Amino acid sequence: MSVRKRTWENDDGSQGEAWVVNYTDGGGRRRLRTFKRRRDAESFGAGVSIEVRAGVHVPDSQSITIAEAGKLWLTSCDAAGLERATLVDYRRHLDLHITPLIGAVKLSQLTAPMVRGFEDALRKGGRSPAMVRKVRVSLGSIVTDALERGLIAQNVTKGMRKHRRGTDAGRHKGKLKIGIDIPTPAEVRTFIAQLNGRWRPLLLTAIFTGLRASELRGLRWSDVDLARGEIRVHQRADRYRVIGRPKSETSERSVPLLPMVVNVLREHRLACPKGEQGLVFPNDAGNVYDHASIIKRGLIPLMKKAGITDTDGEAKYTGLHSLRHFYASWCINRRADGGLELPLKVVQARLGHASIQMTADTYGHLFPRGDDGAELAAAEKAFLAG
Repeated sequence: MSVRKRTWENDDGSQGEAWVVNYTDGGGRRRLRTFKRRRDAESFGAGVSIEVRAGVHVPDSQSITIAEAGKLWLTSCDAAGLERATLVDYRRHLDLHITPLIGAVKLSQLTAPMVRGFEDALRKGGRSPAMVRKVRVSLGSIVTDALERGLIAQNVTKGMRKHRRGTDAGRHKGKLKIGIDIPTPAEVRTFIAQLNGRWRPLLLTAIFTGLRASELRGLRWSDVDLARGEIRVHQRADRYRVIGRPKSETSERSVPLLPMVVNVLREHRLACPKGEQGLVFPNDAGNVYDHASIIKRGLIPLMKKAGITDTDGEAKYTGLHSLRHFYASWCINRRADGGLELPLKVVQARLGHASIQMTADTYGHLFPRGDDGAELAAAEKAFLAG
């Protein structure tokens, strides 16, 4: 492998120059790469020497583009049996965000600075911080898939993802706040007072079980044990009303029911529309209820009726996930109601989180803290007395 300077005279008489890397690939074929700057040429030369020795070097002429690698990735995702909704999101990431900006770039030419520039371009294009993160994760998955196929020598996004997770992502996400992201106990009591008709059993169950919206929509009567007072989560309904397995292995769980919820469900069972799937909260035809309809026809109108609104008179909480947040906070700290908080591991099991770390990261700050001042004073007194 050699790096040499090449010079020439332009038509206008000016001097032109470039740095050429001359090397032999793993197949014994002579290759050339040209760079404007010497340091870029030397950096490439050092890297390609390692790749050739390791037998993983892919010349630019044999490398596919990021757009082509993205299509292969989608094929892998489809073969893995991912849900339709997930595949649709991934395809949008590729078609609307990745391909238009860097789809023509060869995999072998992708660098960490390019990935950073790609993120900057996404932000300048008006994408939200959440969308930027999702698209960047999809790009990383594309590169990982290409690496496993032997189409690229390294994943330039891997180290960056770890770094950014510990800085930008954590700094801007913020913690869930009661009264802003999570309904307060007083707001929930006011909300419950307004629940009536078909929405009372569904929303009351959401409040006091913490089930995800997809789990509520896919819940069957065969998974509800009113005698024992518990719900078993074994399936969910996606945005296309297709029934499938829960979100993760830990999502399959049992959740205890309050006596109030048991009584409401017992009454609801008599009036519930019947369908082939035996759903607890179906639409009028007995089929899976559309998620958006539950929000627009049930949650938001009842929030407004209860006076739980923002300064513009709009519903303060517009998603069923806010009720799941409430359930988590209620499990964590029930001292105000004369109860005791549940251990973190129990909260994780109730919510069906994949790991206790996820529960701690999301809700750990809600656990009640002791009186640090009183504790320190007691420790000081005990220390000095000893």
